[in-house]
Amino acid sequence: MSSLLTPWRSVAAAFVLNGVLFGTWASRVPAVVMRFDLSEADLGALLLLLGLGALISFPLAGRLSDRFGAVRVTRSIAVALLTSIIFLGFAPTLPLLGAALFLFGMCHGSMDVTMNSWASEVEKHMGRPVMSSFHAMWSLGAGLGAASGYFGAHANAPLHLHFLVTAVFVGCLLGPILCLDWQSAIRKKQKVAGSLPLPRGALFLVGLIALASGLGEGVAADWSAVYLHDVVGTAEAHAALGYAGFSAAMVVMRLAADFLVTRFGSTVVARFSGVSAALGTFLIVAPSETLPVVLVGFVLMGVGYAALIPLTFSRAAADPHVPPGQAIASIATFAYGAMVLGPPAIGLLAEATSLRVCFGVVGISAVLVAALAPVLEEQHAVGAIARGESR
Repeated sequence: MSSLLTPWRSVAAAFVLNGVLFGTWASRVPAVVMRFDLSEADLGALLLLLGLGALISFPLAGRLSDRFGAVRVTRSIAVALLTSIIFLGFAPTLPLLGAALFLFGMCHGSMDVTMNSWASEVEKHMGRPVMSSFHAMWSLGAGLGAASGYFGAHANAPLHLHFLVTAVFVGCLLGPILCLDWQSAIRKKQKVAGSLPLPRGALFLVGLIALASGLGEGVAADWSAVYLHDVVGTAEAHAALGYAGFSAAMVVMRLAADFLVTRFGSTVVARFSGVSAALGTFLIVAPSETLPVVLVGFVLMGVGYAALIPLTFSRAAADPHVPPGQAIASIATFAYGAMVLGPPAIGLLAEATSLRVCFGVVGISAVLVAALAPVLEEQHAVGAIARGESR
């Protein structure tokens, strides 16, 4: 094996590829709105199609990962994902754009399941926690994709050209790194899961942590700018600072989380994460709503939510009763279901109450994460090995 093709780098390349393509799409949403003259309702329906595509893909991706091996399926879906973003750019009509976005969501979501399953195998092989570092690479990729969108928009690059060039460049750059000589576990005999996999038993509590984390991430992404503008009263130019601080904190914390899990264990890290997220939301809804205080709140939310979904995926992959692909798919259903459906639900709640109340609800769910933290501790025999402990 060459020095470049290591297990960590190969899986990291998959996360970067997935993140770059998603960030590229997200950064050009305003161009899509202008091209098709979309109303807010139209855009909401399109984004819902993306989320539904991801949710529908989870059970199939989990079964394929267990049946044919996570690494093999991840590579195949990566090709489909690269193709699907090209379709997005060339879609000539709104119905075809919706179909392309649904396909993009399916490819994005199914790759999320399979590459996390592959990541859990590499984590076990390396004998120490590395899952959060992979998710940091996804965040890095999403940032790079957003940067490409920034420059593409300033250059007035057509959508189809931007998406095509991005797909070809990313595929040529990262594709060879995915070609690691790696044999995933294959489970030919397995129970057929339902159409929508939901976590059961101990995994249900793990799923609640993923749900709370997905809700927090989704609300921060979709409502932080609105909160800063409408509630705090900041200028529109400053309203993006909340999510920028949240995202930056997530990247930094994800790079540090694996070391912290090795040093202190999953329970301590998850409890700290829940407390940090709760403290952040409570600062955001505090009566003395000045911009610096609210920005600190969003940073603390980013620190709090950064490690939680990686921890839940690692715990799911280590479950003794459910195959890794199906277990991760079930947790992903809770996590990404909350990301997709949580923000619209928050919008309805805000209509009936206020955005401050909505962020307070998110804070209460973060307190629940801190209380449920011990259910993640089974995740790491590898963490115990790395610390020289036995559990």
